[in-house]
Amino acid sequence: MNRYPLWKYLLILAAVIVGLVYTLPNFYGEVPAVQVSPLRSNLKVDAALMERVEEALKKADLTPEGVALDTTSVKARLSNTEDQLKAKDVVQAALGDDYVVALNLLSRSPEWLTSIGALPMYLGLDLRGGVHFLMQVDMKSALTKRLDAYGNDIRTLLRDQRIQYSGISRDGQALTVRFREAALRDRALARIAKDFPDLELKTAADAGEFRISAALRIEAQRQIQEFALQQNINTLRNRVNELGVAEPIIQQQGADRVVVQLPGVQDTAKAKDILGRTATLEVRMVDDEKMRDLAAVQQAKAGQVPFGTDLYYERNGEAVLVRKQVVLTGERINDAQPGFDGTTGEPAVHISLDGAGARIFQQVTRENVGKRMAILLFERGKGEVVTAPVIRTEIGGGRVQISGRMTTQEARDVSLLLRAGALAAPMEIVEERTVGPSLGADNIRIGFNSALYGFAAIAVFMIMYYTLVGVFSVLALAMNVLFLTALLSMLQATLTLPGMAGIALTIGMAIDANVLINERIREELRNGNTPHAAIYVGYDRAWGTILDSNITTLIAGLALFAFGSGPVKGFAVVLCLGILTSIFSAVMVSRSMMNLYYGSRRKLDHISIG
Repeated sequence: MNRYPLWKYLLILAAVIVGLVYTLPNFYGEVPAVQVSPLRSNLKVDAALMERVEEALKKADLTPEGVALDTTSVKARLSNTEDQLKAKDVVQAALGDDYVVALNLLSRSPEWLTSIGALPMYLGLDLRGGVHFLMQVDMKSALTKRLDAYGNDIRTLLRDQRIQYSGISRDGQALTVRFREAALRDRALARIAKDFPDLELKTAADAGEFRISAALRIEAQRQIQEFALQQNINTLRNRVNELGVAEPIIQQQGADRVVVQLPGVQDTAKAKDILGRTATLEVRMVDDEKMRDLAAVQQAKAGQVPFGTDLYYERNGEAVLVRKQVVLTGERINDAQPGFDGTTGEPAVHISLDGAGARIFQQVTRENVGKRMAILLFERGKGEVVTAPVIRTEIGGGRVQISGRMTTQEARDVSLLLRAGALAAPMEIVEERTVGPSLGADNIRIGFNSALYGFAAIAVFMIMYYTLVGVFSVLALAMNVLFLTALLSMLQATLTLPGMAGIALTIGMAIDANVLINERIREELRNGNTPHAAIYVGYDRAWGTILDSNITTLIAGLALFAFGSGPVKGFAVVLCLGILTSIFSAVMVSRSMMNLYYGSRRKLDHISIG
């Protein structure tokens, strides 16, 4: 009656083994390390870079515990923080300004655990220490910038259509276009309405002057604001990568604010510099004549750049000589989106220029058919060639397509660089906090002790009240904590102080299911059922109550996750996962122990249940 089939025992055993393996990395702690990342995408992260790092450390008489290579960086583990600081200076001096050398903390987990993806949970700002910024986006500037772009586009449109106008000015959040004749105004009104559907147009006349007032529609304003916010978040996320932060938190808060949390970073000034940095975009012509001269290219690589040109590198490392004259800047780009070439179907990037940019681009492409045009991104005074396509034909209308040797992912990356090289709208830091590492260590100790003392108090009560069955309940509760920790580690979740509160709450809630089961068994024994029947009926009838109570709590947890933000979401994740693991451990794990101990006895006279 009280026996599980073999597959259930094997399932529980496998769950316990997996739980142990994926929980282990959290007990090894962290080791100081330096992380080396390239500043430009044309610089490769390969074995040669790892050898340069190892050689620099060797010359400084520093012996790292290990040097590892991944897809984005080289990480060197040091034995203590003193060697870590020294290694940072040494490696930075050896590699120069082309690489970012950041301080980091890496897990001490053995290689065999890392090789199977068993990694520790990330620690949040309140547990590890670091900096917290609350940044507000200037949405008014984003709308003004777009309105100014529309003003330039309207000027270009009216000139192309040969419609005379007296002037265009911006009054607050509206554009005013003035005409001397009503007929000219009506012609312009029809054309502007056709080409710019995002503008809400109104007409007026006063003292012989005829005007068109153009304002952004509510839907367009909302779209521009959302675009500006998301673009700023993407830009911030790219910049934060330079700090070497293991698990930064960059997320939207409200309609116009962004929360940036950088665990492990204590240098607030450096963090501000990275987050507030600007980037510029330039379009220049490639000097094809000098590019055909291999000797000139080699001399340029050696430092002797020909007069009137600059040397830059493409993303694949190929050298490009470009003219010093700037054709266009990023200020003329309204938008850049990934897409596909209409004829070949290959990935492409579609760029939208403003009115002045469209005129300049059309003229330049008309005069340089068959030549290469380079698009360069400058950051911190360093430039790289994003792409250098050949001009096939004159390009008008302000719509530009970049294609050729791109994957879909590369097209998305290039479009992001083009539109997110700089912030879409200014941002102001409205709140700033620094959490010291010692405070984070205290939080870890307090949180761990609270969970430990709570578990110990529950264990004492359950064993005293339910004797041997209470021991089974405590073991099931321990398995619940094991499963929960393993799940959080497998998901690479960020553990915060509210998350630790969620673990402590889960421990208290999880024991409720065992109390329900134990009291059901007691009730059946009092009603005269045999011990075997009492165990079977106790688990069977308690299951419905356990499921109902946990589902209601799960609904509340999902609501917290859906509508909460920041710490509330962290608490909700731990709570929801804890509910799932508690159902499994309280019902299956505890019953498997009951079945193993009592199920094999044909004649059972007594259950040790207090």
